[in-house]
Amino acid sequence: MTSNLPKRIHQHKTKFFPGFNKYNINRLVYYEEYSSSLDATKRERQLKGFVRRKKDVLVNSKNPDWIELTIPFV
Repeated sequence: MTSNLPKRIHQHKTKFFPGFNKYNINRLVYYEEYSSSLDATKRERQLKGFVRRKKDVLVNSKNPDWIELTIPFV
């Protein structure tokens, strides 16, 4: 969860935090927006509990070609 998506994208792409290297996460292919940080945190916990296959289905439902979505935010 973040309140500043462009900044978070930059942090992932530059591997700003050591943990970002572990999974090599550097492409944004899916995101959700919430008006409440509490709602966003609840959803983040829910998504983290998903198995990979379920996460893939979610991404495919919104972005079937897995196009990188960072361009409008950079």
